[in-house]
Amino acid sequence: MKLKLLVATLMGVSLLAACAEEEAAVKKIEASAIKEMVQDYTLRNTTAKSASITSTQLVVTNDNGAKEIYELPENEFFVSIAPYINETHPCDNHSLTGCQGELASKQFDVYIADEKGNAVVNETLQTEANGFIDLWLPRNQTYQIKIQHDGKAVESEFSTFDKDGTCITTLQLS
Repeated sequence: MKLKLLVATLMGVSLLAACAEEEAAVKKIEASAIKEMVQDYTLRNTTAKSASITSTQLVVTNDNGAKEIYELPENEFFVSIAPYINETHPCDNHSLTGCQGELASKQFDVYIADEKGNAVVNETLQTEANGFIDLWLPRNQTYQIKIQHDGKAVESEFSTFDKDGTCITTLQLS
């Protein structure tokens, strides 16, 4: 009897583990769909217990605790930038549901050049309500960035390799 109970318990645990693994399986969807999901979390049109984005995956934990993992586009890298004047926070991988930048809903002149000096971004962009500017850039490159706002500016460098973080909170305007 104890052996049957032990076997039944082990089978139940195995079944639960298999279900958990299935829920956390990496899903591949169209690039446009993943970008729309990310934007919906940024704009808070979609909610979850947590949603964060690494260099290769969007990781969503639903309110019921189930985890969903989505593969990001192969040729594009997501980066979220929060320029600041007084307050920032340390960040590596951007939390779409938790990160909050200081300068929400403000306009910035943003210039980003690739390694060859070609302008990749040269426009006025507005931070979202979370204080971040979200960009999708080509992968595996190093970029120079210059941001200007209200007579203040900052220049820096960042890259879009698999080891790089997706959250830039170190650009202090002065």
